[in-house]
Amino acid sequence: MSRKKVNLYPGLPPRLRPFTDADIVCGVDEAGRGPLAGPVYAAAVILDPRRPIDGLRDSKKLTEARRDELAPLIKEHALAWAIAECSCEEIDSLNILHATMLAMRRAVEALQTLPTIALIDGNRCPTMDVRAHAVVEGDDKVHAISAASILAKTARDAELVRLHALYPQYGFDQHKGYSTPLHLQQLRAHGPSPVHRRSFAPVRSLLQADFFAEPEGFPA
Repeated sequence: MSRKKVNLYPGLPPRLRPFTDADIVCGVDEAGRGPLAGPVYAAAVILDPRRPIDGLRDSKKLTEARRDELAPLIKEHALAWAIAECSCEEIDSLNILHATMLAMRRAVEALQTLPTIALIDGNRCPTMDVRAHAVVEGDDKVHAISAASILAKTARDAELVRLHALYPQYGFDQHKGYSTPLHLQQLRAHGPSPVHRRSFAPVRSLLQADFFAEPEGFPA
């Protein structure tokens, strides 16, 4: 009895796939484009068809507990995986789009197995030597991208928990740097930390307000 072939790309019918069975395919996704603080992360994953992983999907549609269960399985079962980041300083210097593309390229280049094509979540691809193809909503269509989504998200969440230990007044462990009411409240109360993105509007406006504020005792 022949073994059923696992479809690692359930959202991509064979006629639409930009690769062949001879290609080494990696999935690439990012985490942390929107937050006001912390690095942006990206991951690249080459799955092993012989070692399927149940439950792969867009990390945003999984609970934190489920992501934490899947991340070590992905690392154990994948043929290759890598995680990379771009710092807050790079985000402010390059802008968030270019920093995200750079983090994705770093993740692909860090893979120990060189892929022949990278499937990128979204509608843009980073500039790199490996052939790339953008897949809109790929994190919920292509298992390799789903796996990359999970690794990037869990790595970034772990980093924000670490940053919480350094700057506990902001509550990074709760909101992971996103612009929640709690985060905005603490940001206004304490001002930006060294890990806030100064090019993002809520942070930039606070810095500008502080810069133009009149010193205490300044005459009206």
